[in-house]
Amino acid sequence: MFLNDSEKIHKSAVALGEFLGKQRFIKFLLKSVFGNKNQGLDQNFYGIKFISPIGLAAGFDYEARLIHILPAIGFSFGTVGTITNKPYEGNALPRLGRLIKSRSLLVNKGFKNLGIKATLEKLRNCKFEIPIGISIGKTNTKEIMTQKDAIQDIVGSFSAIESSGVPFNYYELNISCPNLYGDVEFYTPTHLRDLLTDITGLGLSKPLFIKMPINKSDEETRVMLDIIIAYPIQGVIFGNLQKNRQDPSINQEEVKKYSQGNFSGKPTEKRSNELIRLTYQNYGDRLTIIGCGGVFSAEDAYKKIKLGASLIQLITGLVYVGPQLPAQINSGLPRLLKKDGFSHISQAIGSAKD
Repeated sequence: MFLNDSEKIHKSAVALGEFLGKQRFIKFLLKSVFGNKNQGLDQNFYGIKFISPIGLAAGFDYEARLIHILPAIGFSFGTVGTITNKPYEGNALPRLGRLIKSRSLLVNKGFKNLGIKATLEKLRNCKFEIPIGISIGKTNTKEIMTQKDAIQDIVGSFSAIESSGVPFNYYELNISCPNLYGDVEFYTPTHLRDLLTDITGLGLSKPLFIKMPINKSDEETRVMLDIIIAYPIQGVIFGNLQKNRQDPSINQEEVKKYSQGNFSGKPTEKRSNELIRLTYQNYGDRLTIIGCGGVFSAEDAYKKIKLGASLIQLITGLVYVGPQLPAQINSGLPRLLKKDGFSHISQAIGSAKD
């Protein structure tokens, strides 16, 4: 598959996943092989039961086509999106590429999606077997170029979800995508407060997690987290794409192939882990942390858990390891827990020594 165009392979894989998700017998067979059977991995947050900590991150299923196949291959939750108020066809090609030596993907989709109206209509009569969330971001269009317009756009999406009746279990707010038009941003304290004031003012019926950047300094991150904990927000996700093209984890010959876009996978892992640790040590009693970035094995996931992540999300590992990855992680985590003398995953969260 690596001999073919990345986006074409992605489309084919999603189409296959959607088809298999409609086949009851195939799902039964897959679940018998890949389903999680270890009760030491189950957790409950905000009334939501997660039978394992492994979920699909936003950015892969942006057309809401995989919700039925995810539990059959070992995912215990998954996020649809990122979805925006208006549909968007995606940035100019290439939108997706492989950096094989760097164990990374070039990502330049810019919130390619069907738009909130079409997405909600597609899911209106769905029943979810596992917790399913939806990630919301700003519509990526040159018409929405001011902070005020961007906030209204995002709030409009949340309002539509709340009135739709689609049984999402949680919401994500993506403030950290680096592949968007314009200078709208929500890192500046006043901008972040304005956004969170309007969103939480809706009185959301589901837990809200914020997808965070990894390119900000520790101090900048602390400032953002200090603002976030002042609102009824349940958690944060660390984190999004690597913007630094000079990062030592990125092979410089590979990065030269792409003039636009940013990078997922292993180039995000180190900073993601640093920010998970920082957040857990300073805000762990107030925020649930979801670790995302560079998870290719049970050991990668477990490291994030020991640093303070309660849940784990992944995408790029699926491309490089294969669709069996969530099941491999679920089967590997009990071994790692036992090695450290833990009987349940909750005992390992934040247990890493300084």
